[in-house]
Amino acid sequence: MEITTKKKTVSKNIKDVYEFVIDLKNFEQLMPDSIDKFEVLDNDTFLFALKGMPQIVLKRNNQQPFNQLVLGAASEKLPFTLTVDIASINDNETEVGLSFEGEFNAMMAMMIKTPITNFMNALSENLSEI
Repeated sequence: MEITTKKKTVSKNIKDVYEFVIDLKNFEQLMPDSIDKFEVLDNDTFLFALKGMPQIVLKRNNQQPFNQLVLGAASEKLPFTLTVDIASINDNETEVGLSFEGEFNAMMAMMIKTPITNFMNALSENLSEI
């Protein structure tokens, strides 16, 4: 299953946007209003829970300076990645897109597609306002 948000423009240069997203504690600012819990576990890992949902632990999988951050589920039960793609528009504007990719059975995909899409859109919208 793949979900991609519309790319958003951030009124900051690419370096500032990249440094914001690689500091995982900043993801708390990006979370939707329905956030119930957020905790940074170490430099590469954080957990969060939305109201009525189980906790999810995300771990930094990869990063390409100034262009991309890839987070992955720390649990192998629900394998997925959340990718932040960053591109410079000019010295004061940056384009950011989020994508989610996971391997789920059809029933699970049907159950989680809408909540994940809403979550991704909230992250994207909040990121555009940093």
